[in-house]
Amino acid sequence: MKNLNLTKAQARRFMLACQGLLPPYGLKGKDGVLAYIRRVGCIQYDPLNIVGRNPELVLQARVSDFRPEMLETLLYEDRSLLDGWDKMMCIYSTADWPFFGRVREAAERRYGKSGGAVAAVLPQVREAIRKSGPLSSIDLKIDEVVDWAWAPTRVARAALESMYWWGELVVHHRVNTRRLYDFAHRHIPEALLAAAEPNKTEKQYQAWRVLRRIGGVGLIWGKAGDAWIGISGVKSKERGEAISGLLKKKQIVEVLVEDIKYPLYLRQEDVPLLEAVMGGESSLTQPQTAVFLAPLDNLLWDRQLIKEIFDFEYRWEVYKPAEERKYGYYVLPVLYGDRFVARFEPAKDKKTKTLIIRNWWWEEGVEQSEPMREGINAGLRRFMEFLGCCRVQLPEHVFGK
Repeated sequence: MKNLNLTKAQARRFMLACQGLLPPYGLKGKDGVLAYIRRVGCIQYDPLNIVGRNPELVLQARVSDFRPEMLETLLYEDRSLLDGWDKMMCIYSTADWPFFGRVREAAERRYGKSGGAVAAVLPQVREAIRKSGPLSSIDLKIDEVVDWAWAPTRVARAALESMYWWGELVVHHRVNTRRLYDFAHRHIPEALLAAAEPNKTEKQYQAWRVLRRIGGVGLIWGKAGDAWIGISGVKSKERGEAISGLLKKKQIVEVLVEDIKYPLYLRQEDVPLLEAVMGGESSLTQPQTAVFLAPLDNLLWDRQLIKEIFDFEYRWEVYKPAEERKYGYYVLPVLYGDRFVARFEPAKDKKTKTLIIRNWWWEEGVEQSEPMREGINAGLRRFMEFLGCCRVQLPEHVFGK
């Protein structure tokens, strides 16, 4: 590349293009879901379901005809995707199983098959799954309570979760937020289970995780932030070393963005996309449509970076006391073109199939226009289709002057 200096507008468009948001809704069907997840590595899971769970909201913003059933099928029928730990609890490609061998080995050492009460019930748990198939902890009448990672819990749950973390079990399916587990060998191809971890050393593994996380956002700096959480053993020092090594191997590229003092990094494989953005390719210009993003959307993983590049400050306030919230309990950002123009607090009335917009906040300085209104209406229609709603209830001021 001749020019490694970007304007903020170029950086915005590049990040949106990396995230499958520019051009909007360019992905379709289950193939589109798989293409996006393979591109970014993983999407974050969260059990809250106000107007869809986080991974569903991530995908509806990118896949033109997405419905939650697509994700369920890919996870629990096709087994192309897997519930696992990456950036917190996530969903990623089953093909990535060998790369997380170190994570599973660390879990086995931590929870230990010889670890007291949990170890004592493992034979009983295994026999129950052999006989009955997928089970959750409520299906096991093992009621002893043990200290667990976050609070005392039934040993049945502790045993199932231990077996899951060290890879003996996988999530067979979910009933709402309740996980039912089955043996991994029943659902993951033998070749993947037997495959050696591709990264031979800890340093190679750390570099792989850093490269994967850069791809998960598209463009990111090396300074600490939420985008880097969930990588065990990789703090600022290790991250810096990994970035230096990736630069030397030409697996990543350093760029400078106007008015940002820290260098940013992108994958070498994404350079052609950056060149297209910088060249003004017509498909990557600002589209006149609105997209509603998930609270834990990949684009928002580093919120300080989003503030710098998009001039948009976002905090997920769901765990804040009501009196401390600036906006609302579950608030979604509204992206129009390459800028965030609003945010809103949604709800769904299942009986009347109504999307309820409880509150809507325009961003400071946003000037409404007829094309913007049309774009937001188009976004609302798409969102309603995703939710199975046939009507929407809006505050009067949404399209006011």
